[in-house]
Amino acid sequence: MKRRDDILVTSLLAVLLGLVAGALLMAAIGGDPLEGYTFLIKGGLMNIERIGNTLATAANLTLTGLSVAFAFRTGLFNIGAAGQMLAGGLCSTAVALLVSAPRPLLLALTILAGFLGGALWGFLPGYLKARFNVHEVVATIMMNWIAYWTVYYIVPARLKGAYLETESALIPAAASLKTRWLDALFEGSYINLGILIAIVSVLAVHILLKRTTLGFELQAVGYNRHAAESAGIRVERDMVLSMMIAGGLAGLAGVSFYTGYASNMQIGVLPSQGFDGIAVALLGATEPLGVFASALFFGVLHSGKGFMNAMTEIPPEISDTIIATIIYFTATSVLIGRLWRGWRRKNAKRRAKASPEGEGA
Repeated sequence: MKRRDDILVTSLLAVLLGLVAGALLMAAIGGDPLEGYTFLIKGGLMNIERIGNTLATAANLTLTGLSVAFAFRTGLFNIGAAGQMLAGGLCSTAVALLVSAPRPLLLALTILAGFLGGALWGFLPGYLKARFNVHEVVATIMMNWIAYWTVYYIVPARLKGAYLETESALIPAAASLKTRWLDALFEGSYINLGILIAIVSVLAVHILLKRTTLGFELQAVGYNRHAAESAGIRVERDMVLSMMIAGGLAGLAGVSFYTGYASNMQIGVLPSQGFDGIAVALLGATEPLGVFASALFFGVLHSGKGFMNAMTEIPPEISDTIIATIIYFTATSVLIGRLWRGWRRKNAKRRAKASPEGEGA
């Protein structure tokens, strides 16, 4: 319980320090920090439509954050969520455009194709790590650019829409994650079924890691590969499987983004959500529920920055700077955690000395 408290305090301190740094930046350029933060929060939460936009943004960030967090929990550092997201988005877009089926079946096939596309993109880095000890950071970064150029070729060559040169054809309504009841509920926001995929994924990963033998094995490999091997765990298989699951989660982010948040797939863009997922995972302490809460927070910042810029003279880049600063303080969480635990120990000793028992001793 103490460890959870330490993690929570560390994350909250990282957010607080990031917000303080943002306030100082606003003041430095002549803005009013209180006004800036007021409009930043309003921009993400002021009405049901903006709440829907925040949830739509958070859905993508949740899935890429889960991808990075899952790899972390199993001892791997997945920098390839952007490429896996592209691979998943490409596969789901291809199914959406080329397969004809009733809507429930087509949606299921689209989601499955996105997961498998991302998992396939995670397979090779996982195999190279397990078989030849190739560092997964290098392998996943390379896979990002392979995905980028694969999309750059396939979309114009095979999936291009009429009169479009750099975009795929529009996703048909039967395959789109956009639904009328969510549109009506959130008054025309960008929200789509991606938020439900994200919630189900959070619960599934939580159960996998906490309640299953496979989850225990994957985390054991992450803690100590050699000890896990000595205990009879198939380490190489589990390392590959871990990267495939992480890739599949990022692939689902591609489904959510390209067939839900957007209406088609555009070439020449490496999705920033893949890299933002690293920040989401770190702030969420690589815990599935923490990742979801972290994604909601970043969703507010992303959704509200345009409104803040429209209502004040504070540029939207300030919001990105706040996010970057929070990442910095989260990355130094070991130091923050030590300071917090040191303060708590000193406070406990002070109380012990001040108590009647301490005085009697």
